[in-house]
Amino acid sequence: MGVVGLDDILKGGLPANRVYLIEGEPGTGKTTISLQFLLEGARLGESGLYITLSESKDELEAVAKSHGWSLDGFAIYELVPPEESLRPESQYTIFHPAEIELGETTSAVLEEVERTKPQRVVFDSLSEMRLLASNPLRFRRQILALKQYFAGRHSTVLLLDDKVYGDQDLQVHSIVHGVLSLEHLTVEYGSERRRLRVTKLRGTHFRGGFHDFTIETGGVVTYPRLVAAEHHVAFKRESLTSGITELDSLLGGGLDRGTSTLILGPAGSGKSTLAAQFAAASAARGELTAAFVFDELKETFIARAAKTGLDMQSFMNADLLTVQQIDPAELSPGQFAHTVRDAVDRNDAKIVIIDSLNGYLNAMPDERFLTIQLHELLTYLNQKGVATILVMAQHGFLGSSMGTPVDISYLADTVMMLRYFESEGAVRRAISVIKKRSGPHEHTIRELNIPSEGIRIGSPLSQFHGVLTGVPIYAGSDEQDEKVDDVS
Repeated sequence: MGVVGLDDILKGGLPANRVYLIEGEPGTGKTTISLQFLLEGARLGESGLYITLSESKDELEAVAKSHGWSLDGFAIYELVPPEESLRPESQYTIFHPAEIELGETTSAVLEEVERTKPQRVVFDSLSEMRLLASNPLRFRRQILALKQYFAGRHSTVLLLDDKVYGDQDLQVHSIVHGVLSLEHLTVEYGSERRRLRVTKLRGTHFRGGFHDFTIETGGVVTYPRLVAAEHHVAFKRESLTSGITELDSLLGGGLDRGTSTLILGPAGSGKSTLAAQFAAASAARGELTAAFVFDELKETFIARAAKTGLDMQSFMNADLLTVQQIDPAELSPGQFAHTVRDAVDRNDAKIVIIDSLNGYLNAMPDERFLTIQLHELLTYLNQKGVATILVMAQHGFLGSSMGTPVDISYLADTVMMLRYFESEGAVRRAISVIKKRSGPHEHTIRELNIPSEGIRIGSPLSQFHGVLTGVPIYAGSDEQDEKVDDVS
């Protein structure tokens, strides 16, 4: 097809020598996709013909110019009504216009096809043909006749049509070999969303469901819906250490390859810093980490890590870390999943950091089944042997006021929880591991401190009760109190 990602959805492309329908509302990208279809044919040495009843040749060339294309590789046949048709003497008075114009139009099209003998044909659009036919029966018969005509000339034909509703909606669907439906969705804030669906493709397997796509300079880019079951890779099961002995002890040895870890806690508790620590440890092993930042600038992410002794910029310079700032208003779930996959498949990232899930969820509030899409993405990453770190901020700061925008803890294999607690007139941090599916872990609660020289994790707070409530009761000895003070 010549459209990035679309051949993957079609499991190799459209079967040749058939007639297909591309339908959608104005502005969904029908013309762009059809031009890419003809340009791909020209690249492969196949002749092409663009028959237009609605747009002029100048308008098509303007579209091509905006994408940096040249339309010299195929013929354009323009059937836009001439200027003379506006004059009163040109109007029909005895015969119905449809009786004459439909026949003339069809004859002109067939003559041009016979002259150019194209292997790829685009007919733009059926809306004009429908108006010329004046009634559904005549329109259907005309489409059937065109289908039979092209079947004997070994041409692959795309029929473009504006999305219509009611009885007419199925008129062409039942005739053509396949149907590609395009949709243009408007959200309350941010960029519009576009998606497509293969409604029908006779005798051929295809990837069902909706697939996000964008129209960029250079053409339509499609993001096939991620199906995790299609991606299984053998990898070595091992733990990835953080470089901090106490943190690795809490995790039972570190993060396991092929698992996802949720770092949960209130704002400012050190979630992103912990994630950056694992990225630094990965760089020390010579492995790439890909970080996707929703809630802060890329420069802020790097500067904040530097204040704790983590030189993220040097890792980036050595191609051991990529930090991509995500614009929440310009994102679709399919596009984000494609970006993550690209980091893993092309760049061989071993750790993926999503900071934060709050930003991911807020970026797409109008999307349904977002949690299911996240589950599919995590399953894909797990099957690729990637260790995924998810950061999520909780509402509130202390005690029972803590809450999350959505409960996704069941999706993660490991859950690491950070908390604030009050002690001796100061606010301190606590860290614990709530669950780990892939093996044993510590069930203790330790104090977390983040001075300028790096993360420090203390001994288990065994002499405190109620740390997670935010106001613990101290029941230890002076000796234990000294150990807590040493961490601070």
